[in-house]
Amino acid sequence: MGVWSRFTAWAHRNLPTRESMEQSRILRPIAHRVLAPALWRFTRRSVPRGVALGMVTGILIPLGQIPASAVLALPLRANIPAAVLTTFFTNPFTTPILWGAAYWVGRKVLRLDAAVPGSPVRDAVRDNMDWLQWIYAEAGPAIIVGLLVLTVVFAVIGYALTALGWRWWIAAKWRKRHNREG
Repeated sequence: MGVWSRFTAWAHRNLPTRESMEQSRILRPIAHRVLAPALWRFTRRSVPRGVALGMVTGILIPLGQIPASAVLALPLRANIPAAVLTTFFTNPFTTPILWGAAYWVGRKVLRLDAAVPGSPVRDAVRDNMDWLQWIYAEAGPAIIVGLLVLTVVFAVIGYALTALGWRWWIAAKWRKRHNREG
């Protein structure tokens, strides 16, 4: 039994069904919107939207990523399962790497230390070790800008790769069907 088949078997056992969600006391007032079939169908437009939305909420929203992506999927007509699953891109293993990359990208975008010869910001941090001032003056803005840039880049890449993968999958199905008929 392969990894993918084990994952799908686990998902079928543990994920809630449409019927159980309809019966949920919490979802009952909005069930007609949340359980709209278009939001759960895997289509060539809704899945890439869901992946891009999951990247955005996964990176920019530190807590409550799954409910946020599910709620934002409603007006964007994005696939809810794709949006929710993509939020797992950020996890305890990838978040430190993502934040380090965000800091690096933010420094490059803001050009910290580039306006003045030498490295005054880095030297000031090293000399004073005033971490609060460093976070306020350099790290905070750099991480915020870096996270915004990485969010846009990852959302666009996720959307493009999903749309491209979808096209390849459909093309392969058509080729297979054509070969069977011919």
